[in-house]
Amino acid sequence: MTVKDRDPLTGHKTTGHEWNGITELNTRVPKSIWWFILVSHLYALIAWVLLPAWPGINDYTKGILGIDQRDQVEQKVAVMRESRADWREQMVALDVDEIRADPALAAIVAGTGPALFGDNCAACHGTFGQGGPGYPSLVDDAWLWGGDPDTIMETLRVGINADHPDTRFAQMMAFDGVLGRDEIRTVANYVQSLSGIESDSDPDRLAAGEKLFMDNCASCHGDDGTGNTDLGAPNLADDQWIYGGDDQTLFTTILKGREGWMPAWEGRLDEADRKILTVYLRDLKDRKATQ
Repeated sequence: MTVKDRDPLTGHKTTGHEWNGITELNTRVPKSIWWFILVSHLYALIAWVLLPAWPGINDYTKGILGIDQRDQVEQKVAVMRESRADWREQMVALDVDEIRADPALAAIVAGTGPALFGDNCAACHGTFGQGGPGYPSLVDDAWLWGGDPDTIMETLRVGINADHPDTRFAQMMAFDGVLGRDEIRTVANYVQSLSGIESDSDPDRLAAGEKLFMDNCASCHGDDGTGNTDLGAPNLADDQWIYGGDDQTLFTTILKGREGWMPAWEGRLDEADRKILTVYLRDLKDRKATQ
């Protein structure tokens, strides 16, 4: 078969290739495709001249129109913030209960709170603030530094063990070398007994654990183990655990110590945003209580 042969059905010339009776046609590229390619190239040439396009070593071509998308975004953000100025000022001026009692402001919190929480908090504390291993729940009553609105606002502002000059500092020391391995297990059993976890019920062992607790732990966690919000020391007598209350986790906690970290949000979130988050946390807690 030669190139000059034509397919009897379509009238197109063939390429001369044939496979098992199937003939390859030598069809032309449609003119519409050529026009599309031509227009695309023309647009690219025009765009290169008018708009920012080519990167350089230290800069890029700006284009004769002088368009800067970063400036455009900043202008849109400024317009958006100006349009929200009134209610954001109200958020700052009112307390949490007043905001929740105002239907308009409560609706704003319901609309903006999930996005703020999702963007800044959910990665550690969970989608609904339920927490997880190493990250405290935000929808219960077990708060390291206190769960009242003013304290939450301050924690959001300065963080915990962060680089903020006013940050809250909290660290549990490692007792490796201070207590022996069996002593650590003994005091861990006693701590479990404070929260009602079934552990070694030998009265002599629990008495020994209590003495170890009083000598090494009570100064931060209190004689009754209920914690101290002034120090960020957690309550050990409830059923809420940040790292876990099982034998192995408690042993690791006492042996190696713990030092949580939370960033300070003052540089990223303004006071209105932090107030919205505080109100939203209260809403999450109430929502969980009704489930």
